[in-house]
Amino acid sequence: MPLITSYCVTTFHDTYLANPSWSASSVIHHTDKTEIWQEIIKNHCNNCLLWTQEDLARRIKVSDIDIAINKRAIDRYNQARNDAIECIDEQLLIALKLVDAVSARTDSPIVKVAKNVRLNSETAGSMVDRLSILALKIYAMRQQTERTEVDEAHRLMCHSKLERLNEQRNDLSACLDELLTDTQAGRAYFKVYRQFKMYNDPQLNPALVAENKL
Repeated sequence: MPLITSYCVTTFHDTYLANPSWSASSVIHHTDKTEIWQEIIKNHCNNCLLWTQEDLARRIKVSDIDIAINKRAIDRYNQARNDAIECIDEQLLIALKLVDAVSARTDSPIVKVAKNVRLNSETAGSMVDRLSILALKIYAMRQQTERTEVDEAHRLMCHSKLERLNEQRNDLSACLDELLTDTQAGRAYFKVYRQFKMYNDPQLNPALVAENKL
C-alpha cells in the first residue's frame, strides 16, 4: 500500500479549509502525524497563508507600506511552502528506501534504482503541493457559486469553472497514486530537486549583494 494516498491528502486539504477554527500553528504542531504528514501539513498551511497574502497584495486603496508587507510575507510563505515540498520528497524516498537519510539532505541525493526504471519528471511532493493549491481554488470558487448578491450568470460561470477544477484535481490525484504505486513496485522513481530560490538568498540575489556592499 502506498505511504500516502491522494484520497487522504485531498480529504485533509478540504477538512482544514472547511474548519473556521483552524489555525496554522495548531495544525503544524500536531504530534500524532508521521514526518511525511508533518510536511504535508506545513505545505498546506503555508499555501493557505500565501493565498491570503496574494489577495491582500492586490489591494489598491492601501499604502505602499502595506503592500510591501504583503510582498515580504509572500516571499516568506512561498519559501516555506517549497521547503516543505522538498521535505515531502525526502521523506517519501527515505521510506521507500530509495535514498538514505544522510544523502536525502544533500543538494544531489543519490536515488538507488535499477536500470531502465522510469524517471517521473514531476515529484510526488510537487503533486501534493498542486493538490493543495487546487483545494484552495475549489474552496474559493465554490464560495463564488453560493454568493447571493451576484446574478445567476455569475454563479453559473463559476459553477462551470468549479467543475473543471474538480476534474483537474481528480486527474492529478490519479497521477499521484499511480506514481507512488509504481515507485513502490520498482517501476518508476522521482528525485529531490532543490528549488534554489535565488531571490531569497543574500549571496545569490545580485540586488541584495549590491545592497550589502553599500
